[in-house]
Amino acid sequence: MGYKTLLAVLDMQKDAQQITDFSIFLAEQFGSHVVGLHAEALAAVPLVAPMEIPDPATVQALQDMAHKETVEVEKVFRSTAERNGTSHEWRSFVSSAGYSAASLIDSARSVDLVVAGQGESGLLSESRADLENFLFESGRPVLLVPYILKQPKPIKRVLIAWNGSREAARATFDALPFLRAAEAVEVFSVDPPETSMQSAEMAGAEIAAALARHGINVTVVRQESDKLPASAAIENRLSDSSIDLLVMGAYSHKRWWEALFGGVTRTVLDSMTALTLLSR
Repeated sequence: MGYKTLLAVLDMQKDAQQITDFSIFLAEQFGSHVVGLHAEALAAVPLVAPMEIPDPATVQALQDMAHKETVEVEKVFRSTAERNGTSHEWRSFVSSAGYSAASLIDSARSVDLVVAGQGESGLLSESRADLENFLFESGRPVLLVPYILKQPKPIKRVLIAWNGSREAARATFDALPFLRAAEAVEVFSVDPPETSMQSAEMAGAEIAAALARHGINVTVVRQESDKLPASAAIENRLSDSSIDLLVMGAYSHKRWWEALFGGVTRTVLDSMTALTLLSR
């Protein structure tokens, strides 16, 4: 089992090389075909006061700038993929809806894994709301690449943020190709609750046993938050254990930062230090 079709979301020229490099690195590991995707914004019509007449020259200039970025992003993707001998294809769309356009979302629904960037100011900035919606509505696992992580490296240590939810289970099994290739996998629970099926002391034990049957080297860690935010516990664990990949579940709300892992994820994703795989 592996990720045989990857979708590289090349949102901006300044992070196109980074996301292309990570996608091709994964393609070499899993023998994948890589689809490069870029949404070219359809320029809005500026109105000229006092009669609010559309300014065609300005509209054309804006569209030319957007198209120039598309050309440059495609050049980065194609040249890198061809240089590495990677199976690839390019898709670009011009749409006023940006990444919320149905055609772009449809492209994502036929891939194994979406690779996207956190962005310099974080994925969760208001200016990237349409990209959030695209990633959230794709129905596919998304691998987010931190802005600070410039060079791909093997994923040796994985942390699964486990709370027993459907979304966490989905993310865990979506991450199986990474988990199988890793040297060590940790199922990490913060303040696990008592349930009718499982005591707090046994939280994570059953999913760990299921992963062990796949030949995965897995351990279980439970931690009390001591009134600190759960996000702080996760961040500390990522740093202390030199984690290469964080696996988390995503919840069915419009905005990820209001929804993921009990509401702690805005902090985690804004200060990402490791690759993060999200599913819902």
